[in-house]
Amino acid sequence: MRVDAAGGRAGTASRRSAARPRPAVLATGRARAAGLIAVLVTVALAAIASLAIGSFAISLGEVWAAFTAFDDSDAHVIVTELRVPRTEVGLLVGAALGAAGALMQGLTRNPLADPGILGINAGAAFAVVLGIFLLGISSIQGYVWFALLGAAVASVLVYALGTSGRDGATPVKLALAGAVLAALLVALTSPVLVFDTRTLDDFRFWIVGSIAGRDTGVVLAVAPLIAVGIALALASGRWLNALALGDEVARSLGQRVARARVAVAVGFVLLAGAGVAAAGPIAFVGLAVPHMARGLVGADYRWIVPYSIGLGAAVLLAGDVLARVVASPAELEVGIVTAVLGAPFFIALVRRRRLAEL
Repeated sequence: MRVDAAGGRAGTASRRSAARPRPAVLATGRARAAGLIAVLVTVALAAIASLAIGSFAISLGEVWAAFTAFDDSDAHVIVTELRVPRTEVGLLVGAALGAAGALMQGLTRNPLADPGILGINAGAAFAVVLGIFLLGISSIQGYVWFALLGAAVASVLVYALGTSGRDGATPVKLALAGAVLAALLVALTSPVLVFDTRTLDDFRFWIVGSIAGRDTGVVLAVAPLIAVGIALALASGRWLNALALGDEVARSLGQRVARARVAVAVGFVLLAGAGVAAAGPIAFVGLAVPHMARGLVGADYRWIVPYSIGLGAAVLLAGDVLARVVASPAELEVGIVTAVLGAPFFIALVRRRRLAEL
């Protein structure tokens, strides 16, 4: 029995050891700074690809000429009027979703947190449906404010539900609260879409998740909100590092826990709400990108947040470029591509978490 028990404990210990996260790839400050520069270069390359690649291929020379020697040729019009706004929205939304996911995972101490799992996407979708159905809103610029309001209300409700009870907020309670609220909002949204075809026609182009067809008006509507959210996110690294140690330890380190939580929550509501409003609910970017950043730089949120901003923009633009060419000459929506690629990542992440708990 002793041998079996010892063997069992050893087996459990070995499984836990195997499930521990690997050390950060970039372990020093200098390496992390160099890595961040590499991420920004990747973002620039993804933006260039977004301008050049699509069902109508345009050479890099023609892309450059569209900015320096514009004429009325089809290539120049496509670059300046279609692909530039699309690329700008992709950069903004990708950065916003990546940063929002990092803030959510840090604040809730839940590695599975993202705008979809915590009910923010469902809240934004419900508000957009109400705006279409009750007020006849039909433009992306109009969707922005309803989606932002819906995301904010959903965030408050999830946090209120997740913090109720004697134990306060826990990762499991917050995830359950998000799942329950999302299911309720979907149940309230579906009857409107079933019985009102006009609302369904307008809503279905937004709900799939896309950055195609967006113009500079969308960029101008969401850019200020995302800029404020990113500023809060970049300022939140030290707070999140302290909160990761627990509220009591954070207070002993001089942190004002309530104020830090509010600032972080405002940041991810602005980021997730504006990102979802501009492009619709794009799955898995907010979930996967912070884990990619964590694998590169470790558990320090002072680095996780800026890496998540850059990686989010690069991943979303790369996914959009892939969506343009995978079914050429037709195009898929980027939300479909991220869902197809993100689902296996989510399954692997859940399996890894379960192994770590054995």
